[in-house]
Formats: sequence, C-alpha cells, structure tokens
Amino acid sequence: MAPRLDEPLSEPRTKGEPRTGDLENLPDGGSENLPAEGLEDLPEIPPFDEVGAVDARALSKTLFARLESLEEGTYEHAYVRNTLVELNLALVKFAASRFRSRSEPMEDIVQVGTIGLIKSIDRFELSRGVEFPTFAMPTIVGEIKRFFRDTSWSVRVPRRLQELRLDLAKASDELAQRLDRAPTVGELSERLGLTRDEVVEGMTASNAYTASSLDAQPAEDDSESALSDRIGYDDHGLEGIEYVESLKPMIAELPRRDRQILSLRFVANMTQSEIGEELGISQMHVSRLLTRTLEKLRKGLMVEE
Repeated sequence: MAPRLDEPLSEPRTKGEPRTGDLENLPDGGSENLPAEGLEDLPEIPPFDEVGAVDARALSKTLFARLESLEEGTYEHAYVRNTLVELNLALVKFAASRFRSRSEPMEDIVQVGTIGLIKSIDRFELSRGVEFPTFAMPTIVGEIKRFFRDTSWSVRVPRRLQELRLDLAKASDELAQRLDRAPTVGELSERLGLTRDEVVEGMTASNAYTASSLDAQPAEDDSESALSDRIGYDDHGLEGIEYVESLKPMIAELPRRDRQILSLRFVANMTQSEIGEELGISQMHVSRLLTRTLEKLRKGLMVEE
C-alpha cells in the first residue's frame, strides 16, 4: 500500500517517549512519488539512500524555497516537508552516533532526534543565510539530550534492577486491578517467580528513578517549609567532638588516680561522696582533686586553641 502523504508528521509525544511511527508517512524517494499536480517544478528526487551530502543540501534549499510558498496543511506542503525530513535524516544519524554508548536502543535515539529535525524544518528560514545543517544540529542534539535527561535514572543502578522495576510496575498494576488493592510483597514474589528479597530490592531501586528537589514543598503539607527543612536536624553533640578529641591525649597524661576520678564522676556518674568511699578518701579531697584536674584540662584546651 502506498504511504499516505496528505498529512504532516504527528506532533511529539509527551517528554521522554520515543516515537516509533514518525517516519511511516514519509515519501520513499523517486520522481514517481511526486504529486500529479502542484509540484511539477520540483527537481527529480532520487532514492534517498543514493543522495550524497552535497546533493541533499542543494535539494533541501530548493525544497525550503518551495515550502515557504505552500499553505500549511495542504497535500503539497506535507509532501515537501516529509521529503525534507528524509533528505536530512543523515544529520539525525550522525548526531545519534555520539550517544551510541548509552543503554537506549539506537533506533529510539534516532526517532527522538528526528523530532528535533522536524522542529528545525518547521522553524528554518532561507532568508537568514544560514546553512540548514548548522541550524538544525543544535536542536537535534538538544532533543536527544532532553530524552536522556527525562528517561535516565537519578542514581545509577544495574540494568537488572532497571528491568526488574518495569516488571514490578506491570505486575503491580495487574494484581491491583484483580485484587482491588495494592499487592503485597508476597503476592508480587509469587506472581514474578522471585524471592521476597528480590522484590524488595527492586522496589527500593525504583526510588532511584526520580529525585525530588530539596527546595520542594511537601504536597501533603500546607506550610511553606521546604523539604530540606524537614529531613535533618542540628546535632549539638557534634560541637563537643573537637573538644573530646583534644582532651584524649591530655587525659592520657594525667596520674592514674586523677583519670580514675574523672571516669567515676563523668562515666559512672558517681557523686563525690561515692567516689571518696570507692577510693578511701574524703569527699573534700575528691573535690580538690577533681577541681585541680578540670582546671588543668581547661588550661590545656585554651593553650591549644
């Protein structure tokens, strides 16, 4: 069946969705595909895979000049527009080759790049005096990068877990429709033939697919506080870490009895009277020894600072 040329290419889908049917309405090349009337003045279009870069550029200039005189939405406009897409697909394939190391199929990358090519064709004006490849390449590459930005994971996870996330999402939808509730881990495990630990691992990995801004306001809260204000708190104990580390060598140099008094007082939380009974000395003697030791440590800290 001959391809339909009476409609322009479909508009891009939602973000991140590769389009698999963008090229189905394009002409196949060759003068036999020209409309019977209205475009007789166009040069003969050879099969597109036989058109070199120089010839494609020259033909594109002629087609762009003709496109400007045609009314959008007409049979002739759609034919010229689609022919321009086919003539310049080499630009898309060249741009897509820069991303061949990515995990996405090259076919999907080319489809997304074709969206950028179509946008470039619709915006291009010969009067600007710019070559079309120079004008189109930033848009094509930008469309591909946007695709990866919208479909990439926030945190890098193994391919196995990426595929498991898709399986879990599909199984969850099917079970939810059948059970009229969210499925349990055990039900998902039985449905997919996986262990419970594998299901939990896949569900945890799903959290890495999207990330929330720390400045975002929680949807369920009417307050104006950001998420960053709620996910942490000030640990005032951190302020004493530096002093503790500085005190360690000073305490190690104290006499054994002074170290023992410090330990009984501040670790065992004993009173001075209890310490005196433990060591066989008076409470007053314990107080003098403790005061002298603390003063020594205090002076040591001040000197260090």
